[in-house]
Amino acid sequence: MNKNTLYITGAGVSADSGIPTFRGQDGYWTIGSINYTPQEMATRSMYLNNPEEFLLWYFKRFASYRNVSPNSVHHFLSDKKLITQNVDGLDGKAGNPNYISIHGRLDKALYFEDMNNMCDLVDAPWDDVIALTTDIENNEEIKKNLLNVFKISDKTKKPELRKSLRPFILLFDEYYTDQYRITEAETWMSNANHFVFMGTSFSVNITNIALRFALQNESDIEIVDPDPIDLGIKGIKYHKLKAQDYIKDNHTS
Repeated sequence: MNKNTLYITGAGVSADSGIPTFRGQDGYWTIGSINYTPQEMATRSMYLNNPEEFLLWYFKRFASYRNVSPNSVHHFLSDKKLITQNVDGLDGKAGNPNYISIHGRLDKALYFEDMNNMCDLVDAPWDDVIALTTDIENNEEIKKNLLNVFKISDKTKKPELRKSLRPFILLFDEYYTDQYRITEAETWMSNANHFVFMGTSFSVNITNIALRFALQNESDIEIVDPDPIDLGIKGIKYHKLKAQDYIKDNHTS
């Protein structure tokens, strides 16, 4: 039987590019922001009710790694069938033409819409904010420029449907839709007979969905992580390695 391999990656894959993982000691889910936890910040509700804080938090993340380069794992995956939880866009930078960024991409934006309505993606205007800002340490100036660039009135401070922009990010109080290519992702999963999970803590829905398909398909399952989660399922092959070390011995799939 021909091997149809599907790679599922998480934040651990981008750690060697200098991007913090979300749940590590210095992770974004740990440090949050001054006034809000990440679980409060990364929500559609926050975007609707406090777009300044919402956009500032994402701006700070983007500004910190917008020029980061892909590492050897991203390049290894550049010609593979790949679903990533990462929003850093590094798989695209590495040249993968059709990978699925199931949680969105921070370098893209879309117009504010009802969740079930598809929108065309546009380049996120973070660099426009940087160009307008005279003092990158002045959060109040940054927030004013963010509202301007993301087309949100600085008087009402309320996003407007089909006018205002928002980052192309799947938020905590949202669900997978075809804007994030969920149907295509599930088709890939249903056709795969070999799943390789890299750098993921199995704490988000997409990994659980993928694992369910893998078990239904009676697929080969590999988990690559320096400290892998023991899922308590027979037959899984664990590699207690960084993804970089794993690919040194796995140049083909």
